[in-house]
Amino acid sequence: MKSTGIVRRLDELGRITLPIELRRTMGATERDPLEIYVDENKIILQKYEPSDIFTGEKEDLYDFYDKKVSKKSIIELAKMAGVIE
Repeated sequence: MKSTGIVRRLDELGRITLPIELRRTMGATERDPLEIYVDENKIILQKYEPSDIFTGEKEDLYDFYDKKVSKKSIIELAKMAGVIE
């Protein structure tokens, strides 16, 4: 992990502002969703990308009841259900 040398204070609601340089580096624009991860004592922000609810794949996604499912998972589920061989 590389230090940016940037320090920000939390406001009274626990918010921080990400500097424009970091947003540009991430390719994040106003209203883009960011995913938050925790690793021991670190908070990691990542630009959110939808993924398959079963495998985490990010390719060939379909919406199914407001969830993302990949074509590969759909085929595997159809095989399990005996719909296809």
